[in-house]
Amino acid sequence: MQTVRLQRSIYNDFAIDGHLKNFSLAKIVATFNSLIASQTIDCTMSKSTPLPAQTVPNADRITAPNVPTNYGALSTLVTVFFFWGFIAASNSIFIPFCKHFFSLDQFQSQLIDFAFYFAYYIGAIILYLVGVSRGQDLVGQWGYKRSIIYGLLLSIVGAVGMILAVKYSGFSALLSALFIVALGFSLQQTGAQPFAIALGDPSTGSHRVNLGGGVNSFGTMIGPIIVALALFGSTRVTDEQINSLSLDTVVILYMFVGVLFLVAAALFYFSKKLPSGIMESHVEKSNKATASLLIMTVFVIGLFIPVFASYLNLPAQQTDEQKHALEIYRLRWLFGALAAVVIILLYSYSRARRNPTGWGAMRYPQLVLGMLALFTYVGVEVTIASNLGELLRQPDFGGIQAAQTAPYVSVYWGSLMIGRWAGSIPVFNPSKSTKNFLLVLVPLVAFAVIIGVNSIAKNDMTPLYWYVVCVIVQILGFFITQEKPALMLLVFGFLGIIAMLIGLMTTGTVSIYAFLSGGLFCSIMWPCIFALAIAGLGKYTTQGSAFLIMMILGGAIIPPIQGKLADYIQATSDKPGVGIHQSYWIAVVCFAYLAFYAFAVKGILKKQGIDFDKELAASGH
Repeated sequence: MQTVRLQRSIYNDFAIDGHLKNFSLAKIVATFNSLIASQTIDCTMSKSTPLPAQTVPNADRITAPNVPTNYGALSTLVTVFFFWGFIAASNSIFIPFCKHFFSLDQFQSQLIDFAFYFAYYIGAIILYLVGVSRGQDLVGQWGYKRSIIYGLLLSIVGAVGMILAVKYSGFSALLSALFIVALGFSLQQTGAQPFAIALGDPSTGSHRVNLGGGVNSFGTMIGPIIVALALFGSTRVTDEQINSLSLDTVVILYMFVGVLFLVAAALFYFSKKLPSGIMESHVEKSNKATASLLIMTVFVIGLFIPVFASYLNLPAQQTDEQKHALEIYRLRWLFGALAAVVIILLYSYSRARRNPTGWGAMRYPQLVLGMLALFTYVGVEVTIASNLGELLRQPDFGGIQAAQTAPYVSVYWGSLMIGRWAGSIPVFNPSKSTKNFLLVLVPLVAFAVIIGVNSIAKNDMTPLYWYVVCVIVQILGFFITQEKPALMLLVFGFLGIIAMLIGLMTTGTVSIYAFLSGGLFCSIMWPCIFALAIAGLGKYTTQGSAFLIMMILGGAIIPPIQGKLADYIQATSDKPGVGIHQSYWIAVVCFAYLAFYAFAVKGILKKQGIDFDKELAASGH
């Protein structure tokens, strides 16, 4: 029973937030099983406290081995996976629309991402704190089924709020409503991924997670296309048409989204076949780690407040010197928020090294540096896409109008789908020759799907045909790294650096391809970071996973920093578009840290007697 529970815990650890969490899961589980036998991992972790999304299910109450998969329940469940990808990716189209309609600068437009991803962080930390204070996991007490229903209802409230904000309020109210939608997503995700594991035999749980991840990736790909059609009526409209566009289309869009949430909630509520997913778990307290996270939250919010306040009561006319000084002022506060996250986490680790009592999982350097890596990864993945629309609008990048950016945004999110589909191949345990064949075929088929879907939507994909070269580079990366997390993260980190530098040093199609390829190189990073960050944590594995999930916060902080850096650089130059173009140095720095983490963590784990790449290779075919 200990082994089964640990297997499920590992599945859950790699199944968060709609990114690919199923990379080499079969290998990872096999490795942990072998480590259990050698007592490398403390099996008492099943008694430790998980954050709800990583909670180890009670096998007697949810499912047992050899139970057939509940496909009816699973088909209902994967709909929420689609919603997460659809809504998150759609922000990349919604941002340029809001920027024009509400007359926003680039920083203000990135507050859409800030509201969306900050809600994930707040939701995760609230559930964690409630669990700590009660000594019992709240979602475990509710059960997976009720938790997902509550999350869907909360998202419905947010969707209604979006409609009211559009009709009667302004941008601030719209951000608040979007925050509530995402807060509901946070609760849905807390229950949905482990629920997928629970809907059948635990040994095939990774296949069900893979299905959810594939549906999520499909949502990220078609989301921008559908939203462009909903907002603009076509993928081929002019900026003049956008200028006269009414927000009634946004109302219709979120009415539709709200109805879908309601239907999904009803399906979950009235389904008699869905198990409740109630589980018993005790929350292990780490008071010092909890205090550190609370302090970090206060600092981040406090450092953003002066930036928000600086937009109030601005004079009607400002000189160039005044504008420049104001941009510097705002940029300093934003970098302060970033510094607060980095400094507090590193300080927490330094304190934990001296006296580990009360710090829990934060005593492990692979976790603390991994938290920063996940923060950076989510941030760079989101910021590339969120600022893409503004970049494409510039003359040096084709002067592509806002409504015509949908295929480019779709290709970016589709690039993540390509990598995730390819990364999930080992889950099905093919032979070595079959796996190598699929490793070439699957990415090319996925790219063809992207082209096909966009072509059906009557988007001109001709400028993007040669993007297949970038896909081939990714395929070569897969063969070089051979499913080894540290090596894969290092290689793809360096490829990300090279791609961003090419994008910065060139313009036009080459530059666009380079920035889009960031999606290819980000696609496999989440599971790599997770595998490395939780290795060797023993009974603190689930707590460490909880802390990692909180680092989705990077999607709230890094995009606004790039947006404000773009505003700052543009204020110092007369050349159109130089600000948004050069702001992609932020992405270079992010990929550089990810490569550094891959290099550093391998040595850290070896000092602890763990050669993670070797363990995975030993358990391979």
